[in-house]
Amino acid sequence: MPRNVLVVGELNDGAPSATTRELLGAACGIAASGEVGVVLLGAGASAAAPACAGATRAYTSDDAEYDAFRGDQWLRAIVAALDLGDADLVLIAQSTAGRELGPRLAQRRGTAVAMDCTQVVDDGGTWRATRPAYGGNAIATYTFATRPAIATVRPKSFAAVEGDGPATITALPGAGESRTRIVSREPAAAEGLRLEDARVVVSGGRGLGAADGFALLQQLVDTIGRDRAVLGASRAAVDLGWCAQSMQVGLTGRVVAPDLYIAVGISGASQHMSGCSGARTIIAINRDADASIMDFARYGVIGDYKQIVPELIAALRGG
Repeated sequence: MPRNVLVVGELNDGAPSATTRELLGAACGIAASGEVGVVLLGAGASAAAPACAGATRAYTSDDAEYDAFRGDQWLRAIVAALDLGDADLVLIAQSTAGRELGPRLAQRRGTAVAMDCTQVVDDGGTWRATRPAYGGNAIATYTFATRPAIATVRPKSFAAVEGDGPATITALPGAGESRTRIVSREPAAAEGLRLEDARVVVSGGRGLGAADGFALLQQLVDTIGRDRAVLGASRAAVDLGWCAQSMQVGLTGRVVAPDLYIAVGISGASQHMSGCSGARTIIAINRDADASIMDFARYGVIGDYKQIVPELIAALRGG
């Protein structure tokens, strides 16, 4: 049965973001012979549309007012795209923008939204969405009785697809007025890989004891290689002011799914595990053998990280 799916895309440096390409991959698997639409907003949106492999139609506006995300402006544009395309399902990334757009769109259309999903399938005409709950200890399943179904999707849950971009591009209206006023913007310093793109993430938590502990973890990242590894942190470490909020892994931070996740001095609270449970392998370094994170780790190293991490660095260097 053909199903029409609408993907709410996001741009990154003038190109569809990695999560947008993943959502398009999910949509292609779900839609069967139905239409896959994508919404792109902001400067360069129309030029970026051909890179949206898997989409059959793009709804775009090149109005630069969309570049600074304001929920009310984006909501109007998405509603306009829905009115034009008649989607059965709307997929949105579980990003800063998606966390706001999903509930607002559901309220506007009088339908339901499932947040932070890792799977969305058409189960015999009924949409079924699943998401990890309680830090990955359980799986919650949702079905929808209203249309369109809306789901925000956790990054790295689906693979991107290759192929042609949309054959048709439909213009959306400009951003218009907003009830939100941006007072100032302060770009975060960014070096090397993003957390979401790293194959290895080394994260520190409250168990480091002080901000200086992150210097040692940075040495481990440098030894692995900055082209593959990046430094992360738990919410506790961020709240203590030991590191920047942009490093936070967890439900209210970044969601990562690396090949290897090394958690140092992290207890394993559900909030944190929701952000890293997709890792292929978790290594926990902790003094507490009974820490919750040991239930999730494939390998657990019990002891003082100040002794263990230098030995690990030496081993990686072949010393």
